[in-house]
Amino acid sequence: MPTSREPGQRILVINCGSSSLKYEVYDMPSRHSLGKGLVDRIGIDDGSITHEGENGKYEQQTDIPTHKRAMELVIDALTDEHNGIIGTLDEISGVGHRVVHGGEAYSASVIIDADVEAAIERNIELAPIHNPANLTGIREARAVFPKQNHVAVFDTAFHQTIPPAAYLYGLPRELYDKYRIRRYGFHGTSHRYVANQAAVLCKRSPDNTNLITCHLGNGCSVTAIKNGRSIDTSMGFTPLEGLVMGTRSGDIDPAIIFFLLERGMTPDELNTMLNKESGLKGLSGISNDLRDIEEAAELGDRNAADALDVYAHKVRQYIGAYAAEIVKVDILVFTGGVGQFGTRMRERICRRLENLGIVMDYRRNLENGPRAGIISMDYSPTTIVVQPTNEELQIAIDTFGLL
Repeated sequence: MPTSREPGQRILVINCGSSSLKYEVYDMPSRHSLGKGLVDRIGIDDGSITHEGENGKYEQQTDIPTHKRAMELVIDALTDEHNGIIGTLDEISGVGHRVVHGGEAYSASVIIDADVEAAIERNIELAPIHNPANLTGIREARAVFPKQNHVAVFDTAFHQTIPPAAYLYGLPRELYDKYRIRRYGFHGTSHRYVANQAAVLCKRSPDNTNLITCHLGNGCSVTAIKNGRSIDTSMGFTPLEGLVMGTRSGDIDPAIIFFLLERGMTPDELNTMLNKESGLKGLSGISNDLRDIEEAAELGDRNAADALDVYAHKVRQYIGAYAAEIVKVDILVFTGGVGQFGTRMRERICRRLENLGIVMDYRRNLENGPRAGIISMDYSPTTIVVQPTNEELQIAIDTFGLL
């Protein structure tokens, strides 16, 4: 039986998708992870749960027809006699939920009540893939943990400080007034976490620090943060806008869509192409994995080399634009799977930023690798930082703070 710690210190973090449910338990305020797990292939054949904690690790293959069954498996794992994290459910003091879209209703994390659930449901039209699953996870978890407070942490909330000049599109105003078409931005929890951690690393206060944070992974976004507040971000009405990503196109001329429609592509085919067949995968014709493309480029593949150049060019483009907006950039942050581990991609991106006062120390960049650390020259006006992200921990921090 797992040993019990001081009561009221354990936060359960849940990230519920349409066919998966990730969870992690943190001891607060120490911010120590006690264990985590993944329930995969919900509603699909060959479901499984993988659980790893301080008392051991196990994996179980089983049918998981519904999210309710997924939550039952999570509870079994958390309280397992040999590998569990807690003795009873009462040891969980609060539950934090990742929610993709809060619309314009929420600029911070909130304790969930009927009004919050209703707002998440209203925003399903803005996030039709993610919000329904997030809401299902909330409802199933509230049924299992009825005594605990539940907190919604929105991916969009951090970007609600963006001014109209940055969030309005050059479309008829009635489309914003009627349909809420505007830039919302995503990855907000990650950008907020790494910005705070980078400020600590550089011994600065977030309130008087300007940062550009680059979350580079299969999904990519760049955010301009002035005095602790997001003032612009590259993702827009949906996560499709902005940078070239693993399989997403990022920014394109919208007339391309009409051009392809006139030549026989259907809206569904276009949607699939732009979201799942473009980006690094589409440009290279090889993979959405940066490592595969770099390997192919080294062997002389021209398409792979072009894909790397396009990817780096787009990140530089946004860094330059945001540097103009915030005038003085104190810290440039790299995070995400590519930002943290892509040593050579960080170098590609920074090689033309010296004129902006962003001067990489290429030896430090190589030696630092994926660890949290400073990779700029000592004389660089802007400090370049590698900072691993931890959205689950940020959700736990928010939840504990609201309790």
